[in-house]
Amino acid sequence: MSGKGKGGRGKAGGKSTTRSAKAGLQFPVGRVGRYLKKGKYATRVGAGAPVYLAAVLEYLCAEILELAGNAARDNKKSRIVPRHLQLAVRNDEELNKLLGSVT
Repeated sequence: MSGKGKGGRGKAGGKSTTRSAKAGLQFPVGRVGRYLKKGKYATRVGAGAPVYLAAVLEYLCAEILELAGNAARDNKKSRIVPRHLQLAVRNDEELNKLLGSVT
């Protein structure tokens, strides 16, 4: 043995890769997992559950923000205000059904 490194295991830089980065997500997988555990939704939480939930939440946010940006552009505004979010959700059939009980 030459004594160089750990024999090719792991990353050389010592930097850890987040689960969000591994999954290609912007939403924090670790935080979602912590909330799932703290919320007592189940006695045990699998490793894939927070990744899947973070991906779903990220998709929903991206969808709403895209529609709200379109609504803002239609009103000749460069910023998204709460009214644009409301218009985006209410004009989309599926989002309106999902958020129908939200005032």
